[in-house]
Amino acid sequence: MSAGTGLVRPAVTTADAEVIARECYGIEASATELGSNQDRNFVLREADGTRSVLRVDNPVTGDEARDAQHAAIEAYRAAGVDVPPVLPGLDGALTQRWGGFAVRRSAFAEGEPLVDAGYLAPVVLSEFGALAAASVTALAGLRHPGLDREQMWDMRVAAAQVRLLSPSITDSRLRARVREAAEEAEVALAVVADRLPVQPIHGDLTDDNVMGERSSDSRLHPRVVIDLGDLGTGWRVAELAVCAASMLHHEPARPLRVLDTIAAFHELVPLCDEEADAVWPLIVLRAALLVASGWRQLEIDGDNEYAAERVAGEQAIFDAATSVPLVEAVEHVRARLGIDAPSFRATGLTDLSSLIPDLEGRVSILDPGVEAAGLDAGRWLESDAEAQLIADAHASGARVAVMPYGVYRLTRSVIDAADAAATWPVETELHIAPGPSMRLTAPVDGEMTVLEGRVRLATGDGWIVEIRGADVEPARGGPIESGDAIGRLAASFDGRVVVVGVRRADSPVPTPPSDASPLLAPEPASARLVAPDVVAAWARLTADPAPLLGIPALAQRDESADELRRRERIFAAAQERYYEHPPQIERGWRHYLVDTTGRSHVDMVNNVAGLGHAHPTVADAANAQLRLLGTNSRFLFRDLAEYNERLLALLPEGSGLDTVLLVNSGSEAVDLAIRLAQAATGRSTVVALREAYHGWTQASDAVTTSAYDNPDAVGTRPGWVHVADVPNRFRGTYRGDDTAAAYLADLDADLDRLSADLRDVAAFLCEPVLGNAGGVLLPDGYLAGAYERVRAHGGLCIADEVQVGFGRLGSTFWGFEQSGAVPDIITIAKPMGNGFPIGGVITTRRIADALSAQGQFFSSAGGSTLSCRVGIAVLDAMVEDDLQRNALEVGAHLVAGFEELARRHPLIGPVHGTGLYLGVELVRDRETLEPAAAEAAAICERMRELGVIVLTTSERSNVLKIKPPLCLTIASADHVLAMLDRVLAEGW
Repeated sequence: MSAGTGLVRPAVTTADAEVIARECYGIEASATELGSNQDRNFVLREADGTRSVLRVDNPVTGDEARDAQHAAIEAYRAAGVDVPPVLPGLDGALTQRWGGFAVRRSAFAEGEPLVDAGYLAPVVLSEFGALAAASVTALAGLRHPGLDREQMWDMRVAAAQVRLLSPSITDSRLRARVREAAEEAEVALAVVADRLPVQPIHGDLTDDNVMGERSSDSRLHPRVVIDLGDLGTGWRVAELAVCAASMLHHEPARPLRVLDTIAAFHELVPLCDEEADAVWPLIVLRAALLVASGWRQLEIDGDNEYAAERVAGEQAIFDAATSVPLVEAVEHVRARLGIDAPSFRATGLTDLSSLIPDLEGRVSILDPGVEAAGLDAGRWLESDAEAQLIADAHASGARVAVMPYGVYRLTRSVIDAADAAATWPVETELHIAPGPSMRLTAPVDGEMTVLEGRVRLATGDGWIVEIRGADVEPARGGPIESGDAIGRLAASFDGRVVVVGVRRADSPVPTPPSDASPLLAPEPASARLVAPDVVAAWARLTADPAPLLGIPALAQRDESADELRRRERIFAAAQERYYEHPPQIERGWRHYLVDTTGRSHVDMVNNVAGLGHAHPTVADAANAQLRLLGTNSRFLFRDLAEYNERLLALLPEGSGLDTVLLVNSGSEAVDLAIRLAQAATGRSTVVALREAYHGWTQASDAVTTSAYDNPDAVGTRPGWVHVADVPNRFRGTYRGDDTAAAYLADLDADLDRLSADLRDVAAFLCEPVLGNAGGVLLPDGYLAGAYERVRAHGGLCIADEVQVGFGRLGSTFWGFEQSGAVPDIITIAKPMGNGFPIGGVITTRRIADALSAQGQFFSSAGGSTLSCRVGIAVLDAMVEDDLQRNALEVGAHLVAGFEELARRHPLIGPVHGTGLYLGVELVRDRETLEPAAAEAAAICERMRELGVIVLTTSERSNVLKIKPPLCLTIASADHVLAMLDRVLAEGW
């Protein structure tokens, strides 16, 4: 063909393919056509189910090119890259002839195509990069004359091909965009093209030419390489660019996710600086060529369904590739690979006189950051939060209030959002108090350009200093020296704003955003901000004006990776951590967690913070008490008795429970409850339910039976612990609602055997709602029946309310109230202190006094002045905020939402729990209830990307635990439901 004319597929039918199979390969098989742009491909299926692939080459492919492909297959297989072998025909030749066409038959590549896989997890994106690296490594030493051939997919001629093919694009706007993008990429490549390494490459290593294998996480992972039709000599980095480009349509709104692919390639095949600069231009060029060739293919081969189906995906790739300005995208690549960037050099000055020589008075550097003390109690969510910081600074005597460059602004965080807000300013704001007109002078030498409300100073070393403000009156243009007048700042009774920015001359001009810009639209005189995921590039394209202004440089970067490495150096392996790539959380407010980049997440797991994070009532109470007195419960002070009385008043009338013992944690509370029961009964045996978690102290761990926490839990319990069957009506021995009698019969048998073995029960311990299982409610009648039987055998009943009590269930304050039963001992903790460590045991005086035979009881911080004051404040706030009612209403809303999602997404099985203690069980089969544990873990990772913190629980790790702060709102609940719906629709 002549360049750019396109190719019509060979006129071969499925019937012809069956004839070819018989005549050339001696097999009887049915044929089904596979898609192809320019060749014909068929799956051949023999009577015994054996499958193979028949390829009918377009006549443009010569014998040398075919032989080169066969040699490449051998090179791949020798290097361990999985690729289907070519099967010889009846005469032993790999290439057969039929009807004037060259045909070949290959082993069938098992697996699933990745092109339609939807969202690709970060690990999959990295695996594609590693596969591209394996490809170039395997082919590096290959030598064959068939590799040196002219073809349109050689990225060295891609720009020319776009020019030839683009007239086929009938959409004039799209045609112009494609041409413009290709030309810009061509210009960028021209700078480095002659220094890019050249070698044999696959040339089309895309999600369409790699078969995936489902692993234990139920995700498709790239495994088998197919279709070497575009094999040839080319730029080594083009292998990576073509592969990375094919990743873009899986989540086109977030193109920078393919940096994972690029980084994984670089780790195995280090890119030189020139290749790093070429990657994104090549991605853009590949995308432009895909669009142009797709339209051309439809123009000459209109009935090609395969080509027609690919048009939308190719358009998505192009849109994603060009949504980031090319210069910025290149800097993202260089930053990810650790390549240095040019730095701005400025002489350090002492004050703002370099810009505003007439200014006198104090300069105040404001802190709008994530950890700013002035933004507590939710002030960061107020629309005028920044204005208030500025007003407060002026009121305290500051002439200038500075909003600094590069400090992630908590004030710009957005709640209940799938995407992070633009929080990182690329400029500095100077808020000047009301006053007379003042001169503005140049802080550097340069060439001055005057625009409306804006002064630009080109420094001559590749940087531009820009100064703007709504009331800046420019003086003149042309060459200028430091200290020369550049304008005046008008007098004002309301205050003035001057914005100072420093950016590279080759950077995109920070303008209000379009669909293709990450920048937040600025007010006429306010700094432009970028989202956290693009900071790496903008920190290289811009510079902190601080050295010009004589103020401290405070620019921040995301240090979560550094903090993770620091933690891993000093933490034990047994200490748990959430997420593969955890955000660094340094602020919470109500049911939100905010990371150090200002990204807000809905917190669906922190039941410790029952009131919500950073509750002012609790913070004020703790602060006041710390300033007043800190001592322990052996001293006489008012709050100890008051707190205990308040706790007892929350119990059901007539419970008979009248004594409180305070400790520091739920583990200690369970430990103490066991000691009390053993002391009161003179026995040692404790009956605990299977699949339960109760704590980490020696005694509470002894009654912890969950395989989630210890795979050998049941088999390694000490002799004084008896493990009874868990009445899980969804996964237990007996299933369904009417199962209490069967479980109680088994418990009867357990208690009788213990008596017969002279191991009479001291205590029966369980959660009134099976929290570790994900909020599974006990069968009706079970808890009351169990208590009755245990007491009949002389034992005591312990309710572990550490997780499920304190109003979380909505309809009742205590979990045991759900079952109409009253225990002898209650353990409490987590929400008691809203993050402050408080735990306790509630029981009767008789049981509590039994402990005195073993000595006195004391806890250094349990019942201290501070813990009592915090505990009282929590109880007050729960009433003031009406949190139990909120748990009931928002919990019911969530249950309805989860059940509606279950009707559309078969991965969702039963929805457990009540109030705001819920569990969404994920299953691969609703009949067998096969746990979808790996999917659950991957879903949690994906939900975090979308602004929701949710984690797994249960022995099978397949239940999404829903136990947020009790202040969760309907709006946030709806966001959680919408994000789960989105994730489940991504191909699970």
